[in-house]
Amino acid sequence: MLTNTHILLIVGGGIAAYKSLDLIRRLRRAGAEVTPVLTRAGAEFVTPLSVSSLAGKRMFSDLWDLTDEAEMGHIQLSRVADLVVVAPATADLMAKMAQGRADDLASTLLLATDTPVLIAPAMNVRMWEHPATRRNLAILESDGIEVVGPGIGDMACGEYGAGRMSEPDEILASVSRRFSVGVLEGKHVLVTSGPTHEPIDPVRYIANRSSGAQGTAIARAAREAGARVTFVTGPASVAPPSGVEVVAVETAAQMAAAVEAALPADAAVFAAAVADWRVAEPSARKTKKADGARPALDLVENPDILAGVARRADRPALVVGFAAETHDVVENARAKRARKGCDWILANDVSEGTGIMGGTENAVTLVTGEGEETWERAGKDAVARRLVARIAERLA
Repeated sequence: MLTNTHILLIVGGGIAAYKSLDLIRRLRRAGAEVTPVLTRAGAEFVTPLSVSSLAGKRMFSDLWDLTDEAEMGHIQLSRVADLVVVAPATADLMAKMAQGRADDLASTLLLATDTPVLIAPAMNVRMWEHPATRRNLAILESDGIEVVGPGIGDMACGEYGAGRMSEPDEILASVSRRFSVGVLEGKHVLVTSGPTHEPIDPVRYIANRSSGAQGTAIARAAREAGARVTFVTGPASVAPPSGVEVVAVETAAQMAAAVEAALPADAAVFAAAVADWRVAEPSARKTKKADGARPALDLVENPDILAGVARRADRPALVVGFAAETHDVVENARAKRARKGCDWILANDVSEGTGIMGGTENAVTLVTGEGEETWERAGKDAVARRLVARIAERLA
């Protein structure tokens, strides 16, 4: 399934490096050519001879090896592959990638490449949960880097929790998906994302805490599955994915118009946190304080984009909405699905303390006409891939 593909495998330092030996074997068995890069820390756990023997070719490790530079410079090495895989991706390697550092061969290759990158994080649970690692993860995901895992279980250090590197077969499955015929090939998927900003005056607006991360992840996953994606986004704090048609908007009215223009579509996923209300007549001038007087805002209802599309005669075959709730999450989502007329609702608890609104992870319950299905909390990219897989099943 990977015949004629070239994988550049970077092996980071950590006890999980031993799994990379099995990963090399599995990649080659699937038909891939593997060029290994062993970091100095990685060589403390697996030997260069083991890596080279399993790869069936020489491995690279030193940025300053003049022979290597003469035969294959690091720029060329970073670009001849079809995919760069980092396994294990240590906390240090992730930090270097997020910060754009290039102080050894592995980090220089990662900064110099224009090839897709997939990482399999592996570290102690405390390191994985540290705010610095969470920030770095968010940066990497927004840069379009695919993240596999980590898993949850016993650690080599004796602790238990998230941080175990995914098993080689899981990593192989993620690699294989990138080279398989897309399950959404030939389909048009419309995705809305981010908040909307409803102006009060030229400098103030009504908004919400949505970062746009989940909608962005869904658009990216749909693109990776082979779909043609139209991505209508409000003023999000994450960059849009590459390879999609991006339509940037600010207000709910603009988003409604952009959605209308993007139809028809085979599936539509409304992940945007659209403001329910807008100021009827925004001021053309900045509103000033006046002797303690409180300005009154005359609010009018915004267009209901989800319901409007779901009720069209030529609606997409699958219409998916989101329900961000702070209480009675599933009950409110059921009611919303019926009220809006959409096929599915993904309900999530965004109450204080969950860290979901604006965060890097999500925990959703999929509400359909057949019932509910609660998904475990995971990174927003993982949630997106699971949703896209379900969409593909429905459209098949």
